[in-house]
Amino acid sequence: MSTQTATGSLDRFFKISQRGSSVGREIRGGVVTFFTMAYIIVLNPIIIAGVQDAEGNYLGGGSQAEAFALVAAGTALVAGVMSILMGAVANFPLAMAAGLGLNAFVAYSIASQMTWADAMGLVVLEGVIILVLVLTGFRKAVFDAVPLPLKTAISVGIGLFIALVGLVNAGVVRTTGNASPPIGLGIGGTLSGWPVLVFCLGLLIMIGLYARGVRGAILIGILVTTVIAVAVEAITSTGGSGGDATSKGWNLNVPSVPESFIDLPNFSLLGDFSLLGSFQEVGVVTAVLLIFTLLLADFFDTMGTMTAIGAEADLNDEEGTPENAQRILIVDSLGAVAGGAASVSSNTAYVESASGVGDGARTGLAAIVTGVLFLLATVFSPIVAHIPNEAAVPALVLVGFLMMQQVADVPWKDIELAIPAFLTIALMPFTYSITAGIGAGFVVFVLIKIVRGKAGQVHPLMWVVAAMFVLYFAIDPITRWIS
Repeated sequence: MSTQTATGSLDRFFKISQRGSSVGREIRGGVVTFFTMAYIIVLNPIIIAGVQDAEGNYLGGGSQAEAFALVAAGTALVAGVMSILMGAVANFPLAMAAGLGLNAFVAYSIASQMTWADAMGLVVLEGVIILVLVLTGFRKAVFDAVPLPLKTAISVGIGLFIALVGLVNAGVVRTTGNASPPIGLGIGGTLSGWPVLVFCLGLLIMIGLYARGVRGAILIGILVTTVIAVAVEAITSTGGSGGDATSKGWNLNVPSVPESFIDLPNFSLLGDFSLLGSFQEVGVVTAVLLIFTLLLADFFDTMGTMTAIGAEADLNDEEGTPENAQRILIVDSLGAVAGGAASVSSNTAYVESASGVGDGARTGLAAIVTGVLFLLATVFSPIVAHIPNEAAVPALVLVGFLMMQQVADVPWKDIELAIPAFLTIALMPFTYSITAGIGAGFVVFVLIKIVRGKAGQVHPLMWVVAAMFVLYFAIDPITRWIS
């Protein structure tokens, strides 16, 4: 087949000319999107591979370093497959990868209560439920049941939570060992140690690049900061912290030059999940609440993301619905199933795809290009084990800022919405629990409506969800009373 014939076939299948684009622009847009969001290959292991489950095990059952390499390879694999599927099935310039916020919830709110296999089984179940909701049309009904300001507050709260995780992992925020204040700045109120300095430099580099509008600012920042970290360790021989909260060493990985940059990826995490084990481990009520919380964070973000990308690419209809919306939602639902089955957390649509759209992408060919680059990245997973926390977590702080910007959309003069939104936002970082923030916001929203005589305005689904969260918060005294 000649080059001209192949190009013509691509043009017809993806409607490239019809959408005012070209094969070259689609390829360039796909590359830009990859470099804008490829940081997830580093950040996803940082978030979920460094956390032990309820039995004290890391993902894969080995050491932290082994878990990092496994998660990095799986993250790139699933992101590649799902992005290619999105491009081929939905013909939309929308790439997919492990969702930030969703992975934090899985690591800190779910895995802490059960095994990793059980936690990933919940992610698979959540994906199946979302798929059913999409196919039956029920997804929009649930979407309409939750007031928009509460949806916004969930995103803002997760942003603050992610930022706090980054600051804690970098050693900027540490436990004081005192009842009050429980946490503080660095060690004894001061920033101490070379790793913290590397973090600060990394954060300043990322902020500077982002402020200059540099595409791939986060990825470039991680790479540059890693080089700085390797140089600093080579000169200072700081070493690791060994898990000591008062240590001035590197928090997780000690930066160094890997013996090899390319290796055959290890995909042994694929299929390592237990579909129903969580119900026996934590009970039906808690498991259902965790699934629902995952579901909330997942499909609300996706619907907003695809609408925003469609608007940027001029692919939305008069009602603001993207072309092939049903196909987009189906593929996105499968992303949750695939992410859980591969033990890398739920995969979802990435708003960073807007960078590729801004560079000219208008079709699914761009998403396929991004997916192919993710697949190629799987062979570079050994590098991840040599990237220190302090070089990667500045990105969490910057991403937290990006999510925080939505706080302006909360109607702060309306107490019926403002108070629940405030509790949702505040309790996520303060309790280190995304579930607690969402639950408090929903319960207080219903309570305020009741005391103001507006109970009839509460959607029936909100009554059900609020009641379940009341049970969730009171599960310990209820269990003690029953026993």
